Amino acid sequence: MDHYYSDIQQTNSQLDDLELSRGKRSRSAAFAAAAVVAADTATPSTAEAAPAEAAGPHRRLWVKDRSKDWWDHFNSPNVSEEEFGKAFRMSKATFDMICEELDSAVTKKNTMLRDAIPVRQRVAVCIWRLATGEPLRLVSKRFGLGISTCHKLVLEVCVAIKTVLMEKYLHWPDENRLQGIKNEFESISGIPNVGGSMYTTHVPIIAPKASVAAYFNKRHTERNQKTSYSITVQGVVDPKGVFTDICVGWPGSMPDDKVLESSALYRRGSSGQLKDVWVVGNKGHPLMDWVLVPYTHRNLTWTQHAFNEKIGEIQSVAKDAFARLKRRWSCLQKRTEVKLQDLPVVLGACCVLHNICTMRNDQLDADLDFLLFDDEMLPENGLRSATAVQARDHIAHNLLHHGLAGTGFH
Repeated sequence: MDHYYSDIQQTNSQLDDLELSRGKRSRSAAFAAAAVVAADTATPSTAEAAPAEAAGPHRRLWVKDRSKDWWDHFNSPNVSEEEFGKAFRMSKATFDMICEELDSAVTKKNTMLRDAIPVRQRVAVCIWRLATGEPLRLVSKRFGLGISTCHKLVLEVCVAIKTVLMEKYLHWPDENRLQGIKNEFESISGIPNVGGSMYTTHVPIIAPKASVAAYFNKRHTERNQKTSYSITVQGVVDPKGVFTDICVGWPGSMPDDKVLESSALYRRGSSGQLKDVWVVGNKGHPLMDWVLVPYTHRNLTWTQHAFNEKIGEIQSVAKDAFARLKRRWSCLQKRTEVKLQDLPVVLGACCVLHNICTMRNDQLDADLDFLLFDDEMLPENGLRSATAVQARDHIAHNLLHHGLAGTGFH
């Protein structure tokens, strides 16, 4: 096809020369002369295409035949559950459900030139790309579609996931669900009124053209021994690792406390909307009236050390959730081709799909492995509330008094 278009460009150039030298020659004669030149210089495939061009537009000239055998295999009802799950990181039933939910949002009409890409194939392109992080040129070959088409489909389906599914599958719990979350976290740690476990991870990106310094990740650069850039994903999860709140897209140079301060969660908490709820953070977050974090000073007492162990058990729930998120959606492990302005919607879609798979108990392939690494920097002002300081001390003493602080501290 590229050769065909290069011949057309050469023919047009020669046509211009003919028209300049023979200004009074009729347009039809000029086109005839150009056609002769094109026929003399054309390859056999081009010459064969010429009659079709003269007779009118022919589909073969505009639609490149590509093999869809790979996708046809996975789209077959005969493909095994195990094989499908390894490829798309979810069960066949979950994939069918997602396609059904997104049907009206991603369906396109057939045109006179070609049939629309089916919904299942559209969704599969997106999920495969998120699951594997494969370059678009390889995604294109697997699904028998153009590279630009695959790029467009990934973004369109991610937008549909955000528009249609996020409100249903990723939201702050209502009062009944929140009470259940508190009870579950208390059974894990002995700490009452915990409504969520919070963690902030980094997703690597290609160096942006603007504001490069803001996205520079010093800690990852030192660890990887090469210049690294990233954006952040802050998430709050319930005891099962389901995201109940996310904040996506702040530059990688921002520490955890600054990311928190820039989130809608922070605005809700600061305005009193999270009353009688603790969101458990790590040592990179500040202690506030609604954010509970471990003790970070030196020479901890037994009581404080025991409290930190229990806080660590809650914190590990969020950390494990992010590890599963990155294991399931490998696109989050490597620098992506996605433009910076499109990344938030892609990352948000990954979190929604993570929730759906978690809620439906879709298991991850045991061979998938990922070690989560995110340094935690102490905030400049780690104590934001005297009331919270007293509340934390009270919780720590109660844990020790009731024998819930670990065998080493009874």
